[in-house]
Amino acid sequence: MQKPSARDENVQAAAAALRSGNAREARDLYLRVMEDGRADPPVLFGVAHACRLIGDEQGMVAAIDRLLAIEPRDTRGLLFKADYYAAKGDTRSASAFYQRAVRTAPPANELPTDLAGELRRAEAVCAQYASEYQAWLRAQLAARGFDRERSSTRFAQSLDMVLGEKQVYVQQPRYYYFPELPQIQFYARALFPWLDELEAATGAIRAELLEVMRIDGAFSPYVTGDANRPRKTGHGMLDNPAWSAFYLWKNGEPVPENAARCPATMRALRNAPLAMMPNRSPSILFSLLQAGAHIPPHHGFVNTRLICHLPLIVPPGCTFRVGNDLRDWVEGKAWAFDDTIEHEAWNRSSETRVILLFDIWRPELTNEERKLVVDLFEAIDAHSGTRPQWEI
Repeated sequence: MQKPSARDENVQAAAAALRSGNAREARDLYLRVMEDGRADPPVLFGVAHACRLIGDEQGMVAAIDRLLAIEPRDTRGLLFKADYYAAKGDTRSASAFYQRAVRTAPPANELPTDLAGELRRAEAVCAQYASEYQAWLRAQLAARGFDRERSSTRFAQSLDMVLGEKQVYVQQPRYYYFPELPQIQFYARALFPWLDELEAATGAIRAELLEVMRIDGAFSPYVTGDANRPRKTGHGMLDNPAWSAFYLWKNGEPVPENAARCPATMRALRNAPLAMMPNRSPSILFSLLQAGAHIPPHHGFVNTRLICHLPLIVPPGCTFRVGNDLRDWVEGKAWAFDDTIEHEAWNRSSETRVILLFDIWRPELTNEERKLVVDLFEAIDAHSGTRPQWEI
């Protein structure tokens, strides 16, 4: 058996001195090891640990900085540096090192018990810092005149994002992107005065819906496969009746028999700027979500349109998310949103939820741009020779 070198013996002796509480001896032994040419992360951490115990702040910082220069993701080293800044009252620097330690640490089940506990402490400290910072920043803005109820709603959203309370979501169309359009999740109701007529007809539209719901098999799954395309899972919604539809118009063409059953519905949409595109849009449908169903997060195909909802049957517990904005449907209150921003829906009730759903042109597009978009897709369809299928 090979005899341990003097340097290895000093490392073992230093570790034993630390365990026994003799930090000064441990520091001196570790420094002797470094003088002998060994300055790897374990030794550097040993020096830092011993220096911290004896109050040698300068030695501790120097050792930790050398350690992190060699291994920037060393969890214990990051926590030591974070604690150093926390003791100095520099919460922003401390938070940066605590967060780095938490984000880069191995999984908890691979960590020693003591280190796992230290990381939980770091998470708690970060949460405390974040809460204190948010409160301070909001108080500062309030003192300068910011009022969430009366000031710019766009600024209020930006504040939520900079404080980490909301994520940033942007358009991610699955097929076609028209550049330089604003990133708006839910559009302001005032932009669509024609919605007044639609909302006023809610009772008549609901009455037509209830008659449709009496027909066996009137609704069919919203997400269906295409024999001309590879089969996809649809996030569990493919051919799933939990999310189903009754179409009055589908892919740019009326469904005559269905539209004839719902004259009040069609009349209420006469002034809507429907996104008229042969073979593509609009689609006008009653969209049904069964009790307990969840529509997973997804994105729409093109950002040249918006999707409109008119809630008709909405039991409690029915919620819709677009990007970082979470809202409950309210019967008779319509909205328009950008479906190329990630969105999802829940029906947490024990009853069925049904809305009227249709697509309109984005208001920012000029008439020329709308025609050009239509021309583009007509050319695409003429080349492919097959009828496309879009999801709302």
